[in-house]
Amino acid sequence: MSLDQPAGRSRWLALAVLSAQTLMIVLDQTIVNVALPAIRDDLGFTPSNLSWVVNAYLIPFGGLLLLAGRLGDLAGRRRVFLAGMAVFTLASLLAGLAWNPETLMAARFLQGAGGAASTAVALGMVVRLFPEPAERAKALGAFSFVQAAGGSIGSIAGGVLTQALSWHWIFLINLPIGLAAGAVAVRVLENDRGLGLRAGADWLGAALVTAALMLGVYTIVEVESHGWASAHTLGFGALSLALLAAFGIRQARTRDPLLPPRIFASRGLSGANLTMALLVSAMFGFQFLVVLYLRQVLGLSAQATGLAMVPIAGTIALVSLAVSPRLSTRFGDYRVLLAGLVLIGGGLAWLARVPADGGYATDVLGPTLAMGAGFGLAMPALMGLGMRDAAADDTGLASGLFNTTQQVAGALGLSVLAVLAATRTESLTGVRPEEALTSGYHLAFWVGTGLVAAAFVVAAVMLRPGVAARRTGEPGATVADRALPQL
Repeated sequence: MSLDQPAGRSRWLALAVLSAQTLMIVLDQTIVNVALPAIRDDLGFTPSNLSWVVNAYLIPFGGLLLLAGRLGDLAGRRRVFLAGMAVFTLASLLAGLAWNPETLMAARFLQGAGGAASTAVALGMVVRLFPEPAERAKALGAFSFVQAAGGSIGSIAGGVLTQALSWHWIFLINLPIGLAAGAVAVRVLENDRGLGLRAGADWLGAALVTAALMLGVYTIVEVESHGWASAHTLGFGALSLALLAAFGIRQARTRDPLLPPRIFASRGLSGANLTMALLVSAMFGFQFLVVLYLRQVLGLSAQATGLAMVPIAGTIALVSLAVSPRLSTRFGDYRVLLAGLVLIGGGLAWLARVPADGGYATDVLGPTLAMGAGFGLAMPALMGLGMRDAAADDTGLASGLFNTTQQVAGALGLSVLAVLAATRTESLTGVRPEEALTSGYHLAFWVGTGLVAAAFVVAAVMLRPGVAARRTGEPGATVADRALPQL
């Protein structure tokens, strides 16, 4: 621990600041959904550009995570976090005061950029703050709850603020929270200096990977409008992959790479990112499609649907905050992760059998509670395993990579599962609309079950204890390695 690193209660206060900022960022990915009709009517958005209220945030957010994570290692994680928090807070003020569509979309782009900067380094900062296993399990439990439940909380908060006040307040509420969190963050976050920009200032590589990721996220979020086989999707998708390939070649040849190839030598880090990609692909699609089932098949109102999602958020909170840390301390992250994946896969398979004339309490509540419990177990454990083998000087990069995986895989999984469900529904004729819709959801839930099963296999093979562990004292030893004796 450095001389400038907080200790005792200050570490938990630092965790609260990191979690509060992360919660605001996760909320802003979903909080606007409920308010979109009011924003359209007030600012005069057309149906074709209304989706850009969401997309203008997601594209820079997904595209800048990797770059921001590496900048945290080079320029200092505290510096990057505070800069991102400042940009996000000021952009929220601009969004709340927006007077036309162009102003709001520009503010949302800045929100995404600021959110990427602070989110990319947050997980690495949590890991460095809590090197001791029991405390780290509790901290990751709290942090993963914020990331996992933030989407559900955002949907509820968006409806409440829009109905009670106005759509402006879904953004303006970030201003007092951001100012208060920033004032505390300046006092309690570790004042790390970083390696220096010359240690990895590959600006050409940064431009390539940022352009590739932004273009990739743009391609995915526009699939709904253009289709998977359209010239738009195939052309921009191919260009994104070409830029990503150019970035890979650049990293293998340059002296100071932005993303050092050595980071993928860790089977633990690579396995955790692959497991995360498969898991999040299934979970993002589930959250979207189960809401459609409640609305379009069971006929629940928007308010009732929001309330129906509260139990899963509550279950994630209970398990990730109270249960997962204890189980991880006793049985290890690996076993807890596998148990969580079994619960998630079982819940999805259960949902794949919901009837067209079902009910919420009898057919939806049980599997969603199982998935909430599984996600509450799996996410903290997976974060711990993913950061376990990150060298001390690469924690920002590993954190940014982990978050990039979540965003890109989540967007891709949502698009694929939604298209599969819609294609299956449209292919059915001569049946009730509710039955056709339910059949489409069945297909998507079964595919999601397969993705979670694949995640279980990857985790079982690549993340088992000892596979990628480094010994204490070797070059590149991890933060955890230096703090703990080897067993």
